[in-house]
Amino acid sequence: MDPTLLEKMLDPGFYPKPTLQIEHLQTHISHVFITQDRVYKVKKPVNFGFLDFSTLEKRIHFSFQEVALNSRLSPDIYLGVKGLGRIEDQWKWIDPKDQKVEEVAVEMVRLPQDGFLQYLIMKDRMPYDAIDKVAKKVARFHQEAPSDPSMAILGVPEGFKENTHENFRQTREFIGLSISQSQWSLVNEKTEEFYKAKGAIMRERAKKGMVKECHGDLHSQHICLWRGEVYIFDCIEFNERFRYGDVASEVAFLMMDLEFLMKPQLAQTFLEHYLKERKDNTITQVLDFYKCYRAFVRGKVESFCLNDPSIVHEDKHRALLKAHRYFFLAESYARNMV
Repeated sequence: MDPTLLEKMLDPGFYPKPTLQIEHLQTHISHVFITQDRVYKVKKPVNFGFLDFSTLEKRIHFSFQEVALNSRLSPDIYLGVKGLGRIEDQWKWIDPKDQKVEEVAVEMVRLPQDGFLQYLIMKDRMPYDAIDKVAKKVARFHQEAPSDPSMAILGVPEGFKENTHENFRQTREFIGLSISQSQWSLVNEKTEEFYKAKGAIMRERAKKGMVKECHGDLHSQHICLWRGEVYIFDCIEFNERFRYGDVASEVAFLMMDLEFLMKPQLAQTFLEHYLKERKDNTITQVLDFYKCYRAFVRGKVESFCLNDPSIVHEDKHRALLKAHRYFFLAESYARNMV
């Protein structure tokens, strides 16, 4: 991000609605600016292969995609895309389609931190029916989500191997840092064994329309309980290969995340409620595979932070510890998936 724009976005007086303070967070792909009642997300000009925000045109395109796709599950939260440009050498909020646009931000309603699923779990404040509500919302979303036959390849070994092989390529440099050689090799070997042993089940699920346009990044930090509603946000907008997939992969992601938070019984409860809402006779045969895949992805994403020069040492250390835990989980799932 342009240093002068970063400085401007840290100024509470710059925002369309008055605010007393600004909280600035970073991920490996975004700058996030949090005001009293709004969130503004600016994509970083990065290219990881599976994600490419390297040009302004791409950042504009995917910002509009982010709003459109997230409106499926949280229509009241995503307010639109706002442009940023310099007029007489001063940064201003402008129309995102204006020729003077130099950057764009996705504008969202700020959801209350004490309603986030992860917060409720860690503070032991989960409402008794919370996981039931989440399971019902996810199941109904999956039931209504479109199933495109041309995307079915993304749920069978021949197509899904692109995802797993990409993971192994992109984590080689982290062997000995965030993942051990033995963990990396075991997950690699067990993944290939799974494709041979359970590939037919994956193909049968794809034939039955289980590969759908999903959320793609369903974990507890992307779920909020607020005003009696369940809001699921921050879906994958940047890559259809990650958004389309077997619904089992999405169920497995949230289960893995709950197990990462040391709540295995809650993960099982989520699955039970999901299956009450939406029958699926073969999901349990592929869950450990998808849990392994999702844990490995999360370990990879945390590892990417180690190479980001804009992330401070303390945050990199936290990312390293999280990566270790995710890769440990991936190893444990790999041992059970065949």
